[in-house]
Amino acid sequence: MIRITFLLRRKPELSLKDFQTYWFEDHGPLVASVSGKINALRYVQVHALEDPINDAMAKARGGMEAPYDGVAEVYFESRSALVDALGTPAGQEAAALLLEDEAKFIDLSNSPLWVGYEYPQVNGTPENLVARVRSNLVKLYFPLRAPADRDPDDAQLYWRTHHGPIIRRHAPASGIQRYLQVHRALDDELNGALTASRGTVVEPYLGHAEVWFDRSDGRRSPERVAANEAAIADESTFIDFQRSAMWIGKEHVFVDHR
Repeated sequence: MIRITFLLRRKPELSLKDFQTYWFEDHGPLVASVSGKINALRYVQVHALEDPINDAMAKARGGMEAPYDGVAEVYFESRSALVDALGTPAGQEAAALLLEDEAKFIDLSNSPLWVGYEYPQVNGTPENLVARVRSNLVKLYFPLRAPADRDPDDAQLYWRTHHGPIIRRHAPASGIQRYLQVHRALDDELNGALTASRGTVVEPYLGHAEVWFDRSDGRRSPERVAANEAAIADESTFIDFQRSAMWIGKEHVFVDHR
């Protein structure tokens, strides 16, 4: 499976509420209505929350970029399924319709998107956890960049094979119910096409981490403190915190044909 991750910043004249309302009430149903034409298996909106935990996580890492206003996730069976759909008149028409609507509420130049692949590290039961509005679950988003002097391929390998196991070991103490790494396909020409069509100028990320946890469990046990310290210490070896971001949000699933 392959997915498009689209980090969204709202147009400057919109409040966060107005942005998320239009995205949910107007754009979401539009995507759902053309999902078959673009071969989308799943479409999810992750609405960012304005929560003190965002500032606390950034402060613990010495300062980070401002959180995004939301994330759009679009899943496809394979790369060829996406390419094939965009090669048809119906797929092209649908893509143009979506882009036209995106421009009404998204600051496209400052909203990066990319094609990536999932690497599950901690899976809950059921595996398809959803941080719904009426649940205590929240979904943490962590788009990250490596230091400028570190090779991107090497950074992704370290993230997957070294950092992932560290998080897995500490997951029970830190309250993690699911942890997923999504690595940007570094050399895929689709990324250039997606960026060019939207005039995006933001430097791409190496990928992002997704973590689901129960926000109601706020205990700061010694084990949880040690888990957080271990995670941050290892993150600092391959992540440039000042050029990365972190926040929590709630999920809205519009399409799911998996």
